[in-house]
Amino acid sequence: PAYDGACVTRIVPAVVGGGDIGCFPEPVHGARANVMLILDGFGWELCSQTRSALPNLDTFVGDAITTVAPSTTATVLTSIATGCTPAEHGVLGYRMRFDDYILNTIRWTTEGAGRAADPILVQRNEPFLRREVPVVTQAEHEGSGFTDAHLRGTRFVGWKSMDELGDHIVGLVADGEPFVHAYYPKIDSAVHDHGLRNGAVEEVLAKVDALVGSILDRLPGDAALLITADHGGVHVESDAWIRSTDLDGLVAFQAGEARCRYLCATEGRRDELAAAAREAYGEVAWVRTRDEAFAEWLGGPAPASITRRIGDVVVAPFADVALLDPGYEREGRLIGLHG
Repeated sequence: PAYDGACVTRIVPAVVGGGDIGCFPEPVHGARANVMLILDGFGWELCSQTRSALPNLDTFVGDAITTVAPSTTATVLTSIATGCTPAEHGVLGYRMRFDDYILNTIRWTTEGAGRAADPILVQRNEPFLRREVPVVTQAEHEGSGFTDAHLRGTRFVGWKSMDELGDHIVGLVADGEPFVHAYYPKIDSAVHDHGLRNGAVEEVLAKVDALVGSILDRLPGDAALLITADHGGVHVESDAWIRSTDLDGLVAFQAGEARCRYLCATEGRRDELAAAAREAYGEVAWVRTRDEAFAEWLGGPAPASITRRIGDVVVAPFADVALLDPGYEREGRLIGLHG
């Protein structure tokens, strides 16, 4: 991640806080109102491969920026809203260690515990520089643990259909809002369920393009529409899932996800686990110790209360493979994964 350059962490501090917008496309400069529409899963590679068939999205100007690591929805959405690196906000993946349990940050359930984690104890940073920004997202997410963790204090505006999403955005700008934050998840859902090779994603993108066209037609000339993804996607064939037994006896439990696996070592065997993981996965993945991961990827340093959330060793595939957690086998049903 280019945390000091063109990165999703820079959007809110620049556009909402009046910071440096030099790396932003020209329409943002001088705009009275800015709408940021996050298209979950619409990474730059997918955008580049499909936009010529999407007449509205193809009119956009701009270039690639980096996302954060790990490039997973809960981590990236929190970084966008707060402007913080993962090391600063502490939402370090889809499933992460918290108080000796595994917290699923999207579902906000704690595996092995009868209670859910307090969102403010997990993530303490205020979103949108403490401005009361309207957030247009799925109505079903109102009051959820993850919503409270990364969007607390905002003005929640729920939508139940694509038409409602567009109507809310246009209406809020017409009411004088200087910044509107909006979110659409279904590109990501299509990638997870169907992968990137059977046309299902293109069908969703055609609907998104129509939504974008409708919004553009109705926005006033002094408003800019910014679109970003949280992450991209990788197509993983069923035979590319790795269920390794090479680490037996070294791993107490796993967390993270298939494209950014967190391994917690059995007591006293952290260095041995790191060496064994490099031997087992080094040809298809980057393997880093906890300290290395924070220094290189997560925007560290961080206090121990946050660093322990990823376990001891991180394995992040660069090949189109996935690492199966034997304790969370439902993940193995996915075809498309985060990239």
